[in-house]
Amino acid sequence: MAEFEGKDILLIDDDNDIIVTISAALEELGVSIRHAGNGNKAVDMVKEKTPDLLILDQMLPGRSGFLVLEKIKQLRMETGKPPVIMITANPGARHKAYAETLGVNCYINKPFRMDRLLTATKELLSATPPKNKE
Repeated sequence: MAEFEGKDILLIDDDNDIIVTISAALEELGVSIRHAGNGNKAVDMVKEKTPDLLILDQMLPGRSGFLVLEKIKQLRMETGKPPVIMITANPGARHKAYAETLGVNCYINKPFRMDRLLTATKELLSATPPKNKE
């Protein structure tokens, strides 16, 4: 059994190359990975099933990563999850500070080393209690 089998990650990015690369790296953890290519779809997917972790691009079509976070912030207050890793090509300190006020657990600037994302993913998934089997 893989270390994080049964954990669900929602990966939100509009760049298919990034989705494929991150998904391939995360597969070794045994997680289930769902994808959304825009912010509106991401919000709908979170409403349908709250993931154990969000990996969220800041700049998305339809609804920015910040607007996605604002929309699901109420859900996070009620359940304490999902934790969020935000990835972005925007190096601005103001954006990082704003992301942290919205509850981002880890803020990673592109380009990044995949081991940094994997380390953050493992830490956040380890802190997430296991789901009840129904």
